[in-house]
Amino acid sequence: MGVNSSSLAELNANEYLLQLVGKESIPRTDEFWKKLLSYSFDIPHTTSDARLLEEATVELCKSFAAQNLLTGNFCTLVEIFLERVIALKTYVKTENHVLTWQTYNALFIIRRVLKYFLENLSEGRILQQLSVLSDANNDVPVANQLASSENQEPLKENLIQKLIHSLIKMLVEVPVLNFTYIIHLEAINTLLILLSQQLYIPRIHNKSILLQYFMKGTCSEDAHILIKMLLDNFIKHEECPPELLGKPEESVGLLYGLGAAVAAGLWAVLTLGYGARGDAEGIKEDTAILANQSLLLVLVLTHHFTQEKGLRNPYRKALSTFANSQDGGLPSHMTGQPPPPFKINFTNLYEAFCNHLSDDQSTLLLYSLLHQNINFRTFILARTNIDLLIIPLLRILYDAQEKNSHHIYMALIVLLILSEDDTFNKCVHELMLKHVTWYTERAISEITLGGLIVLVVIRTIQFNMTRMRDKYLHTNCLAALANMSSQFHSLHPYVSQRIVSLFELLIKKHDKIVAQLRPIAAAQREGSLTQDQELEQQDLLSDLAVLEEVVRMVLEIINSCLSNTLAHNPHFVYTLLYKQELFAGFKTHPKFQDIIQNIDTVLTYFSNRFDQHHGDNMTDGQVLDLIKQSMLQWPRDRLRKFPELKFKYVEEEQPEEFFIPYVWTLCYHSSSLYWDPDRVELFSLSS
Repeated sequence: MGVNSSSLAELNANEYLLQLVGKESIPRTDEFWKKLLSYSFDIPHTTSDARLLEEATVELCKSFAAQNLLTGNFCTLVEIFLERVIALKTYVKTENHVLTWQTYNALFIIRRVLKYFLENLSEGRILQQLSVLSDANNDVPVANQLASSENQEPLKENLIQKLIHSLIKMLVEVPVLNFTYIIHLEAINTLLILLSQQLYIPRIHNKSILLQYFMKGTCSEDAHILIKMLLDNFIKHEECPPELLGKPEESVGLLYGLGAAVAAGLWAVLTLGYGARGDAEGIKEDTAILANQSLLLVLVLTHHFTQEKGLRNPYRKALSTFANSQDGGLPSHMTGQPPPPFKINFTNLYEAFCNHLSDDQSTLLLYSLLHQNINFRTFILARTNIDLLIIPLLRILYDAQEKNSHHIYMALIVLLILSEDDTFNKCVHELMLKHVTWYTERAISEITLGGLIVLVVIRTIQFNMTRMRDKYLHTNCLAALANMSSQFHSLHPYVSQRIVSLFELLIKKHDKIVAQLRPIAAAQREGSLTQDQELEQQDLLSDLAVLEEVVRMVLEIINSCLSNTLAHNPHFVYTLLYKQELFAGFKTHPKFQDIIQNIDTVLTYFSNRFDQHHGDNMTDGQVLDLIKQSMLQWPRDRLRKFPELKFKYVEEEQPEEFFIPYVWTLCYHSSSLYWDPDRVELFSLSS
């Protein structure tokens, strides 16, 4: 390869690569390594180019897997990389571009080979590949090393753990600068590859030795520092230096101007699908590549080993217990609590979420922090500018037709978790928004944040009823509304209409199912029920049971508002009076009559007030004024007391069954690393 740029077509004939994967062991001190690591090649601009790169090197990797067991050249390459990492940490202040370049090159080759191993070899075979010491560097014959399993075990653990530990150490100790951005990115990509064995297994697999290396021993010692560094990358959201994404002819001058003997093609190889992604797919390019990869690594590290007996995931523990660097508080010895693993600026983290919440991975991280980290949840619930976070969440729900079901679900769960707090529910109805232009169903000049939440959640319910038909999505939507209902305040006329319209829609569906059941019930009484009718009856009865649960929840939400904040919602009362015939048919229904009694009591009271004032001839404004006056005399004790509506999000008993496939789906689609779809077994690519 040398210092000249190589194309994909030339790789299989490259003398240095052929020597690396050949039958001869290469001593660590040989000049070959300097020549090998001074390479560059044409820029792969897209994920498709990354695939072509892998296809172009598959025969080299296949040969390497066979010959390395005899030569140990791969292990020598890893050891050379480890030496260069130590040097890089020492000389980073001198801006040694050439050292960074060569360190990156070594790691890039290591990542490509490891990915081939993970796709084609068993874990035992992979560990064997990483336990061979070159006979050019040692007195012990290679054959003797392979024959002695007793001597092999410590070496296996030592080298692979050294590699993982070295990558983590480099990430936490080498600062992210213009010329080190590339090596940080490659280190994170390599860690993702080392963790990716799960992709090729159809079930959740926590017995992986490679995964366990991350979770315990020396590799886990800096877990908390690594999580902090990855979160810092997300917060800073630094864009990739332009020279790493530019065309070769644009970048050469700049790089050489920096005094680095680096070919532009090398510096751009890191993109492997980042560089021209925006143009290729017709979307706005996000060049904060390091932030995205850091976020994915956080999610992978913290969602494995969540329930493994006898082993606590140190990355998950760090994520769930870190604290605010701006919060002085009491020293840990005075509170009786253990000190946090690290502190981070919560304001900066909060702003990062507000600015970058449009993708799955950001939403999933926000969910993880709200669910696990009480410090951050408390901080968010105390924000007076909570609208900056909520509006991006609502946009996710509003654009549901463009999002995947998991993303919608996570955004909704975040809302549900926040709605468990009464202060939040009160706050959102006090925050006034003006000109919400993205809500296009109706022009609204002014609305509370709480009212906007109600509108978007109801819209999500209706979208789910027509498209997704997910019972759990219904349940969580209604749970969030139920939690908020006792704090409904100053509901906009349109919001009031949408609540009642949802009830009207549910009634129509209810009546339709009941009508479909009547002829089947008649056939059953006559003894002429067919097998097809029996199956249809079972389906309809199941649908009816689910629908009646939803109707009941909507009625409870209406009742909760009337019982707690009737005096603050004249438009809601007005809408209920206008549509009061909708409730008449449920007065005697055994599943609804208790809750309907309260609603009917309210409607009867205000109807009587209209009769006393000859309300038939009133204008809308006069009706609203009469409602407001009548509210002053409303006797609250006339309503039957029901238990307070409070729903709390609880994770499923086996959360890994949902989250691990979801996280790796995000890696597959969002990391811009290439994954062979024919080898992926963890999830279906067609779903």
